[in-house]
Amino acid sequence: MPTPNPAALDFLLTRRSRPAKTLGLPVPDRAALEPILQAALRSPDHGKLEPWRLIVLERAALLRLGRLAADRGAALGKSEPEIAKQRSQYDDSHLAVAVIAVPQDSGKIPVVEQTLSAGAVCLGLLNAALAAGWGANWLTGWASQDADFAREGLHLDANEWVAGLIHLGTERVTPPERPRPDMAAKVSWLSA
Repeated sequence: MPTPNPAALDFLLTRRSRPAKTLGLPVPDRAALEPILQAALRSPDHGKLEPWRLIVLERAALLRLGRLAADRGAALGKSEPEIAKQRSQYDDSHLAVAVIAVPQDSGKIPVVEQTLSAGAVCLGLLNAALAAGWGANWLTGWASQDADFAREGLHLDANEWVAGLIHLGTERVTPPERPRPDMAAKVSWLSA
């Protein structure tokens, strides 16, 4: 018979991301952030390839990335509202962790499974931050998917890409609950 963990299940059934724009100071210091990062690194990694890495983005780095997002948006012909929205993601944040997908050459583990593993790290990091009492939100956006932004701003290699930016901070406003998927519409059962 399994040993249930009701507190963990209740957390998962009630977890709620916090909009990044509602997160403020204080943010976790290194000592508070390290167990959150360690929890994220316990994600399924499909054959021990560890096809990801983390970059902790502190305030000065986020401001630099905000300026770069504006520059890249202008170069890409993005509209002023698109540029402003993307820049604010960096300018308004005080701490974020970039989860970088680093696909490995493997004759055994397909790239799609490695990609899913990077996504698992994002969710693990998000949930660990929330479980530790911090507000957290998983974002990306056009800038993080731009190869020049990734290379110049995050020093990524050509084969690497941003799976997610997990913003962390103190929740300033409790967001309202939002509609959740209808289980009957999303779950099917096969018995034979």
